[in-house]
Amino acid sequence: MALRKRGAVWWVDITAPSGERIRCSAHTDNRSQAQEFHDRLKVETWRVAKLGEQPRRTWDEAALKWLEETSHKATHREDAAKLAWLQDHLSLRPLDALTRDLIAGIATLKVRESSPATANRYLALIRAILRRARDEWGWIERVPKISLYKEPKRRVRWLTHEQAGRLLDELPLHQRDVVLFALATGLRQSNVLRLEWAQVDMTRGIAWIHPDQAKARRAIHVPLNSVALAVLHRQSGAHLERVFTYKGQPIKQANTHSWRQALARAGIEDFRWHDLRHTWASWHAQSGTPLYVLQDLGAWRSESMVRRYAHLAPGDYATYAESVAAPLGSIATRESSS
Repeated sequence: MALRKRGAVWWVDITAPSGERIRCSAHTDNRSQAQEFHDRLKVETWRVAKLGEQPRRTWDEAALKWLEETSHKATHREDAAKLAWLQDHLSLRPLDALTRDLIAGIATLKVRESSPATANRYLALIRAILRRARDEWGWIERVPKISLYKEPKRRVRWLTHEQAGRLLDELPLHQRDVVLFALATGLRQSNVLRLEWAQVDMTRGIAWIHPDQAKARRAIHVPLNSVALAVLHRQSGAHLERVFTYKGQPIKQANTHSWRQALARAGIEDFRWHDLRHTWASWHAQSGTPLYVLQDLGAWRSESMVRRYAHLAPGDYATYAESVAAPLGSIATRESSS
């Protein structure tokens, strides 16, 4: 039987000229569309076998191969989620049929339900997959031009010490220690929540993040200040493996109802959990920590990422600016007296 329905979806069952049996999902609950897919697949297998043509690859094949080859990436789960959304728009389409206009139309749909920045992440993923299909897999000869939306530069969102104090006062005790540790170390949410006791040495006052846990895929050395150490001492003994727990279980999520309610009670708006990292970096810049030191502490790959906080250190820069004032003043005085 050429077509067979499994649940709500039609499946194709054909025998290629080579004798190979091909069974695959048509990814549709519409019989006419499934029949069209069946007929196209049968013609393609004949042309490949009899004329020696390259098989015409589909988006589905490319997306699956991408996920298989990039399973080691830190963003693997995010890619899988994006591809699940794209499936409704690109499923069964041949790669060489993905035109610039088609992709732009999909991006427009994403902008309507999210933002240009989010749409750009989807466009970048499509472009990366198509380029690999061309350059490494040899499945297509060209990639359509894919233009990204212009994104406004976001301001750095951070808390004052007074605002941070109000937030901490409103948080439940278990969340309070998590937030305190984040503000003390600048670690990202996943690194804080998944921190294990095997990654902590309280005697030496350090912790470390393994390369496969870090966004930049490089190990992070974390010096622990007195606040961070106090948090760890309070959590010590609560769990054999994980540092941060609630009712005996590791904390898996930080952006909870309790977190959002605490922000509201503290009168803090437009603030994400990741902004705790911006707050930590901003406080460092304000206290005079050199930017090259801050870059190492925060494990940023490029200097440009750290320069977002440079304007928050006016006192430090004023000192350097004043270093040319003395000789310049002497010159100015000499000029006026003559």
